[in-house]
Amino acid sequence: MYYFFVFIASLLVDIIPFFGPPAWTVMVFFQIRYELNTWLVLTAGVAGSAVGRYLLSAYIPVFFGGFINNRKKEDILFIGSKLSNNSWQVQVFVLLYTLVPLPSAPLFIAAGMAKIRAVHFIPSFILGKFSSDMVMMISGGYAAKNAINLAAGIMSWESIAGCSTGIFLVVLFFCIDWRILLQKKRLRFSFNIWK
Repeated sequence: MYYFFVFIASLLVDIIPFFGPPAWTVMVFFQIRYELNTWLVLTAGVAGSAVGRYLLSAYIPVFFGGFINNRKKEDILFIGSKLSNNSWQVQVFVLLYTLVPLPSAPLFIAAGMAKIRAVHFIPSFILGKFSSDMVMMISGGYAAKNAINLAAGIMSWESIAGCSTGIFLVVLFFCIDWRILLQKKRLRFSFNIWK
């Protein structure tokens, strides 16, 4: 029964676009608090994260769509069509991205806005997420045994830096002129993205 709660809690923190705690902290909490099997917690947590991120990519175009001007929407759809045509490259990128300790929300926000079907790269996300969360659970096990330190860690400089990095990556994604970059191989920024 607790593994189901791990799944639901991981889903809930990963359906949030910005300010949620990392799913691995939820997994570590349940694993330590209820003395659960690490591998089953990891499996349930990563499955919940995958569903949460999939749902994030599905609802984010509706959420952000009303705020972004038509030129930027066309630009984002253009990058989506380019990435959809190179599915193996997207798979590799998603795998490498999830192996590094960066928030995965910007990846799914970008995919949702670009109309890239998240189901195409969920396998790479699961593989990378399982690997990176395994490392975080093992290395975070000591910290999790000290519940006070874990609660204080939610508002640590690491969580603030991770959240700030996530917001920066989303803003960067929206400000790049993707047509110019992909067609003319020139990096150009356009900060006029709002209606």
